[in-house]
Amino acid sequence: MTAPATGPVRRRLTVRGTVQGVGFRPHVHRLAAGLSLAGFVGNTGDGVLIEVEGPAGEVDRFCALLAEQPPPLAAVTAVAGEDLPATGESGTFTIRTTERAPGRTQLPPDTATCADCLSELSDPADRRHRHPFITCTHCGPRFTVATAMPYDRAVTTMAGFPMCPPCAREYGDPADRRFHAQPVACPDCGPGLTLTPADGSGARPARDAEAVAAARALLAAGRIVAVKGVGGYHLACDATDAQAVGALRDRKERGGKAFAVMCADLATAERIALLSDAERTALTSARRPIVLLRRRTPPDGLRLAEQVCPGSPHLGVLLPYTPVHTLLFGLPGDPPGPRVLVMTSGNRSGEPIVTDDSEALTRLAGLADAWLTHDRPIASPCDDSLLRVRPDGTEQVVRRSRGYVPRPLRLPVPVRPTLAAGGDLKNVLCLGEGEHAWFGPHIGDMGELAALEAADRAERHLARLTGVTPRLVAADRHPGYHSTARARRSASRLGAGAPVLVQHHHAHVASAMAEHGLDGTTPVIGVAFDGTGYGDDRTVWGGEILLADYTGYRRFAHLTPAPLPGGDAGVANPCRLALARLWAAGLPWTPALPSVMACSDVEKAVLRRQLERQAACVPTSSMGRLFDAVSSLVGVCHRAGYEAQAAMELEAAALEAAGDDAVAHPFGYGTRGEIDPAPALAALLADQSRGTPAAVLAARFHRGVARAVTEICRRARTATGLTTVALTGGVFVNALLEEECTALLARDGFTVLRHGEVPPNDGGLALGQLMVAGTATNHETE
Repeated sequence: MTAPATGPVRRRLTVRGTVQGVGFRPHVHRLAAGLSLAGFVGNTGDGVLIEVEGPAGEVDRFCALLAEQPPPLAAVTAVAGEDLPATGESGTFTIRTTERAPGRTQLPPDTATCADCLSELSDPADRRHRHPFITCTHCGPRFTVATAMPYDRAVTTMAGFPMCPPCAREYGDPADRRFHAQPVACPDCGPGLTLTPADGSGARPARDAEAVAAARALLAAGRIVAVKGVGGYHLACDATDAQAVGALRDRKERGGKAFAVMCADLATAERIALLSDAERTALTSARRPIVLLRRRTPPDGLRLAEQVCPGSPHLGVLLPYTPVHTLLFGLPGDPPGPRVLVMTSGNRSGEPIVTDDSEALTRLAGLADAWLTHDRPIASPCDDSLLRVRPDGTEQVVRRSRGYVPRPLRLPVPVRPTLAAGGDLKNVLCLGEGEHAWFGPHIGDMGELAALEAADRAERHLARLTGVTPRLVAADRHPGYHSTARARRSASRLGAGAPVLVQHHHAHVASAMAEHGLDGTTPVIGVAFDGTGYGDDRTVWGGEILLADYTGYRRFAHLTPAPLPGGDAGVANPCRLALARLWAAGLPWTPALPSVMACSDVEKAVLRRQLERQAACVPTSSMGRLFDAVSSLVGVCHRAGYEAQAAMELEAAALEAAGDDAVAHPFGYGTRGEIDPAPALAALLADQSRGTPAAVLAARFHRGVARAVTEICRRARTATGLTTVALTGGVFVNALLEEECTALLARDGFTVLRHGEVPPNDGGLALGQLMVAGTATNHETE
């Protein structure tokens, strides 16, 4: 309502969005005090409630400043205002005690240590000099310390640390940067660090500054240290020490999968990687994700151990985001130490990140030489996020977790209160109600009991923070998925009936539509390429062109199926996948082929019998498996030690020759929607027989896939008139393929939807499940 032109007025404002845990109340207090206005501000279940009274012009000015100058971490989604009768109050503006009432507000993600706190951390004259938990209203943990909402210290894991008098004064001083900063503490009243060697050496564990110094010395000596962070443990070692990195790789049974590295600062990152301006921005943002960067070859005088990322042209790089990280690299005057650390998730391969201190001592036993831990509990696991920056400066998030969670996504259409369980790989759950959806943190692969337990904890934690009580549960159709079985248990506990089952690739397409704000009134052409998904015909899908909206889909085209020898277990052997693809295409197993040479005679004989008898051979239309097969055919990867290794190494090879020529291996097209790779495989073998290098073969295959995608989308447009294409599924983490498809489709007049903040792989699957289940009136259940 419009305030009167003259005289005192009183106005009530309800502010919704990410407005708790970001210094919003002290910010409001300073604005009101600066304008000599009376009233109050307080947290409620719905957000922040403000009543302000004073001259009409000053009240209007206050409202304008509130909209124009929010705190750095705030995200205001709505402001509702109403005029009230003036009470005559003047001169005082207060912060009220938090109202514990039903409602919903939005908690911010954890954010990196701000410049002001880093300055104090390094200042010997400051009382928080070297304090490992320094924070303020502009930075630090939020999601990983909050146990309930509305956000206040009593409902954080800092509740067990009563503030000392100096901290209490700062907390209560409206002029102080720590005014109502819930995690505020100092060395006298806050959490403490402890370093415990695995061999039990020392009469007592080292504490605080002594602990950091001891951990730095261990890292410099080539040891592996388990470091407790805000969202879980990391395993750290000197990234330039080949023996240390090799030991970590062996102990963790990492295979050839790349490690992420943390650099002391941006200048150090520049010495090992090539950075664009957009990549610098992503790397230094408050989110502090791992950013996939091109390796600098040769490096600028700082050479990493080859075992950090063997054979890869890229590095996963992040910068320190907690005070503990900063202290590990050292402050001015500290002894020299490593400038680049391997910083990988604290777990064994296939398990979720460790958060509990007692579990860390057992689950990380044999991996770490020492534990650098602290006594502030972690309310929810939250692994590092991972992204890449495209040439146009846009970002593609590959793993969405710390720095993003629990920031909501605005939905294009409202959904009923729904829990979506995600998939079995890269598991992430999603809660939604109305026009908002909240992703949980990255859990990982669901084949381990620890992962299922972590998913249960993540579900409960997210429900407490969002206030969503699901009335519907959505899950993948795959009958053997652990995530689907867990969804059944959740549905039973919630009294939600049987889970709504959503086809895997339909969910991928719906996820892309939702991220781009499509209301679903018009279908899209969904190009859903991944490794595996349960198909309507009970075979393994994964090379799908769907005509889809939120209510349903039609399979317009798909990759011609081939046998998958050994089912999911066969994925570890790309050489066998290659021979199965040749068999399906009617192409011979020529002895000189790299894939044939990679298999023993016994292996080939058993495989041929399997294929001829169709024994333990599930048909698959998976594009991911085709990439694996081609990786072996060109001689790049015959045995995969981790998920997508063969496809990733094929992309890396293709990048070496991507601009060398314009040849594309051609695909064929069947009358019933088949995309036939047989012509492409025959062309590849012919090129190979002429001595064409593997990198060129890989590039030509990528180009052929992109042209096949464009051709099928043209045919879909002719048949339906649809002109919007969604590129989704884990295969589109492949930057080269995504860029090539996007360029060709855009040139042909299509509108192309690519994933940004929502991962294209199974980490984004739950959003699509949510949209399909939460918006439908009739559901397929078990």
